[in-house]
Amino acid sequence: RGDGYTGEDITQNLRTIHTIPMRLFSHQDIAIPDRLEVRGEVYMGKQEFRDLNKKRGLTGEPIFANPRNAAAGSLRQLDPRISAQRRLRMFCYGVGQMLGFTAETHYQFLELLRKWGFYVNPLIRLCSGIEEVITAYGRLSGMREELPYEIDGTVVKVNRLDLQERLGSVSRAPRWALAYKFEAYEETTVVDDIIVSVGRTGALTPVAILKPVVIGGVEVSRATLHNEDEIARKDIRKGDTVLVTRAGDVIPEVIKVILAKRTGTEVPFRMPEYCPVCKEKVVRERDEAVRRCVNMNCPAQIKGRIRHFASKRAMDIDGLGTKLVEQLVESGLVRNVAHVYEVRKEDLVGLERLADKSAGNIIASIERSKNPTFSRFLYALGIPHVGEHIADLLTESYTDIHLLMNAQEGELMKIPEIGPEVANSIVTFFEDGENRESIERLLRKGVDIIYKKTALSDASLVNPMAGKVFLFTGALTSMTREEARKKVESMGGRTAASVSKTVDYLVVGEGGGTKLEKAKALGIDLLDEAAFLKMVTGPNSP
Repeated sequence: RGDGYTGEDITQNLRTIHTIPMRLFSHQDIAIPDRLEVRGEVYMGKQEFRDLNKKRGLTGEPIFANPRNAAAGSLRQLDPRISAQRRLRMFCYGVGQMLGFTAETHYQFLELLRKWGFYVNPLIRLCSGIEEVITAYGRLSGMREELPYEIDGTVVKVNRLDLQERLGSVSRAPRWALAYKFEAYEETTVVDDIIVSVGRTGALTPVAILKPVVIGGVEVSRATLHNEDEIARKDIRKGDTVLVTRAGDVIPEVIKVILAKRTGTEVPFRMPEYCPVCKEKVVRERDEAVRRCVNMNCPAQIKGRIRHFASKRAMDIDGLGTKLVEQLVESGLVRNVAHVYEVRKEDLVGLERLADKSAGNIIASIERSKNPTFSRFLYALGIPHVGEHIADLLTESYTDIHLLMNAQEGELMKIPEIGPEVANSIVTFFEDGENRESIERLLRKGVDIIYKKTALSDASLVNPMAGKVFLFTGALTSMTREEARKKVESMGGRTAASVSKTVDYLVVGEGGGTKLEKAKALGIDLLDEAAFLKMVTGPNSP
């Protein structure tokens, strides 16, 4: 389970899910493929979620906000016995790479998965035309409350696999599938107060403290109000009765004020002129909607930066959550991200609610985080405007953190999708002496960044396979299909399961079939076995 590049091995926990077969058996005359990648979603039912939270409440453990978080947390358990107690299930909704078998439609794949023993949602329907899609959507929306698990909408997919290939994908989403969300749940409640939180970048964000209300089975007591302009636009005041929803069935949001319920005692809100945490004067730039605390040593910003640094998509330090970060900063043990790697077990044992075993687990998690990919490390630094996607782009062009630290705006702007604002933000961040010292300190403390062997900007000069996508058709005489796949991946390339515009090379063996004709139609470069062998046995082969 991960982000496509790095992740955790959760195989042992998946073995505890009874809807995942431990062995596959051929059905009638349909043999099991040589290689089968099954895609699905692990979930927790509504009743199982209620039972789990009730049990955790009785033992004083924090309760989960929703079944999705509970399922994710259950999969990450180090002890499979705990995962087994959570009664998880998995719906299979598709396949990735499949060798030794083909089908014509997505629906055929789902039927095969069902016959091989996988759990496929019985409510999936094959529709002819948009009218049937709308009817199916309405039927599922009406069943939503009665289902034993939570859903927030439907996914409409093109059924024919050849059409899926022609449509292709953009970024991380396929063009042949569309999420069709249901109307969000809504409830009315009262704004008891409006407070201001300070984030890791110093942004001041107003937050509505709500009289607790259950929306879609989840209790909501807070909602972000974004910024002062948004509050003014909606005219939200302390004491107002408001309509609240959960955007995407996840994030609480105040939709509007119920003006008919105003009594005249409501109190208008004004953003503070000084940071509520460090008391420094805040500023609002002309082109920004937010006010910011510009004190880099503000405790709220320090805590936010450390929480971000330790988060799952950054350095992924399990156990370093909000409460522990607060204690570490307030006790003076940690003042910046580099100090995280100086914390000792005995430091943690002295903190509230941390026993010897828990402290040991956290120290072990900190040690495990010392080998991040370059992309994760950049994202963890919290550079303004550098999210996961921009971090990925930077690692395609730079092979070392020090090269990036000394980059100029002009060269950064040569990278697709990086404009002047992002380039300026990166240069400004690395020009700051404290940021540079923090990075050097992280490296001295044993953080060993995993770099890509070559940046794609010059990869083609030294390795013609780097970043290229290969597809195979027919039988190879010098190696098996699996050996060829591993060879490509070991040299920085990728393999595909079907013909599409994303494929760079089709390797044609003996008895090449329909893939060959499709590849010719798309203008994909063709390689015979001899040309492929020359590529993989060149000077850059492992």
